[in-house]
Amino acid sequence: MIKVTNIHKSFGSLEVLKGINVEIKKGEIISVVGSSGAGKTTLLQIIGTLMNADKGKIFFDDTEVSRFRDKELAEFRNKKIGFVFQFHHLLPEFNALENICIPAYIARVPKVQAEKRALELLSFLNLSDRATHKPNELSGGEQQRIAVARALINNPDVILADEPSGNLDTHNKEELHQLFFELRKQFNQTFIIVTHDKELAAMSDRMLTMKDGAIVVV
Repeated sequence: MIKVTNIHKSFGSLEVLKGINVEIKKGEIISVVGSSGAGKTTLLQIIGTLMNADKGKIFFDDTEVSRFRDKELAEFRNKKIGFVFQFHHLLPEFNALENICIPAYIARVPKVQAEKRALELLSFLNLSDRATHKPNELSGGEQQRIAVARALINNPDVILADEPSGNLDTHNKEELHQLFFELRKQFNQTFIIVTHDKELAAMSDRMLTMKDGAIVVV
């Protein structure tokens, strides 16, 4: 489903990625591990088309998205990729339902349809009673699940997560980890997760270990 070939990325004189090659199948849950500075987040951002590589190609279902122009990339990201970050990035002035709907509104989904889908996701995540709560009225675990629902609103093929459980306590970490597998079971989505969490990494279908800008273990 996803093919990454010979990806290089430098920031000034610092070479962060040194010829990354990897293929990921549909429905796989992949964890990307390694020490800080290994290039994990940079690789995730390039796969997610948030950042351009200096060299190399990214394919989704045999389509070379690394050749897309900015407008095409924005539309592709919005429809095909969901993002979950360590810091939830929920907009404080909006309630949970409104935060979830934002990517759908960007995709010009009618409001009624977007809210219906958002309410379905809230129900799936056992958060129906939090729909009108603003982020400061939610626990850390609830905020992260709202962020997951926002990533799911447009039914993306791929979820990219960067340290998604990094700010959660043990109980909420375990719930989030189980949620990823339940989502894969329900929707057959592909997950690529950058993590330092050894438990989550061990649960994954496959671990990509990075060191000094290269994948050293697949």
